[in-house]
Amino acid sequence: MAATTGKSPVSSSFVQKLNPRTSYCYQDSYSTINLPRRLRRIHSQACNNISSSSDQVPDSVHKQAKAIELQKLIDDDSRDSSISLPRPLTSASLSNLATEGSRLRVAYQGVRGAYSESAAEKAYPNCEAVPCEQFDTAFEAVERWLVDRAVLPIENSLGGSIHRNYDLLLRHRLHIVGEVKLAIRHCLLANPDANLEELKRVLSHPQALAQCENTLTKLGLVREAVDDTAGAAKFIAFHKLKDAGAVASETAARIYGLNILARDIQDDSDNITRFLMLAREPIIPGIDKPFKTSIVFSLEEGPGELFKALAVFAMRNINLTKIESRPLPKQALRAFVDSVRNFPYLFYVDFEASMADQNAQYALGHLEEFATFLRVLGSYPADTGTP
Repeated sequence: MAATTGKSPVSSSFVQKLNPRTSYCYQDSYSTINLPRRLRRIHSQACNNISSSSDQVPDSVHKQAKAIELQKLIDDDSRDSSISLPRPLTSASLSNLATEGSRLRVAYQGVRGAYSESAAEKAYPNCEAVPCEQFDTAFEAVERWLVDRAVLPIENSLGGSIHRNYDLLLRHRLHIVGEVKLAIRHCLLANPDANLEELKRVLSHPQALAQCENTLTKLGLVREAVDDTAGAAKFIAFHKLKDAGAVASETAARIYGLNILARDIQDDSDNITRFLMLAREPIIPGIDKPFKTSIVFSLEEGPGELFKALAVFAMRNINLTKIESRPLPKQALRAFVDSVRNFPYLFYVDFEASMADQNAQYALGHLEEFATFLRVLGSYPADTGTP
């Protein structure tokens, strides 16, 4: 479901460029106000409540706020005759934000102890990690200024892509400003008074259960899928279950007071999840470090169309790190452009180049000559460190 729009507590200006031949668009948003909100947990209905509550603010309050803001501009102008416009983040300022993460509120999906929480804290050290019930809620929390960033999974080295988040990237107007890779180490958890012989079933996220299939089969445990790994740990701890265990992290065991019956129970030790860092504003790409760019596009139906699209990168020696196709009804894009043609698939592509690189600019310029839709999701520093 596309994000609903309501009254925003801040003012933003958007610059959008549409090519008459294609539906290629690039959007910059500039914002200067960061509203403090102290919510312990964001529920899916919370985002909808914001727009309705803002309607109830008296006009006098709005007028007073505008007067204060106008006076501030006048005072600033008296000190400096040129008022500089706010600028989008640069790759350098993104690094500064990571070290000054205490100022940031970062949304993730799940409850405390989730792997996504660890990824958020790795991406933005010392940040305030804010749990959200669903992926959609995390997207909307950023859009509605409840949080500053979101860190959400996009693919796992064993389980593959998280398709829901690919769809949400298109339906929302957030920008990818970074990525972080996290090594996933699953543990079998149980209550302190339970032992391995008493366990009959195990709860966890479907992907976590699939990643531990061999171990769980040997133990003869019935698998039950829940929304997230830490949620499974919280559930068995809250209900003091003796016949059920959970597949979750060591952090979850510590938070919910559970015993670790077995560590590293995943079938493959090379289990890594890639997370995307999302923000309201894009960063200005640079060439001082390895960059990655993510795009989504569609093509006319016909032989060789996809070959031509991929050739624009190959002929310029640009390496593709991922390609993902997603079926999407035509009406799903009506919120963005009116000239959508009848196509059955969208293609999501990641490539190793910065949009500051002329080669990348030429490649996308070439692609838009025959693509029916093209959107840059983000150009951001690649995570080249150890997961």
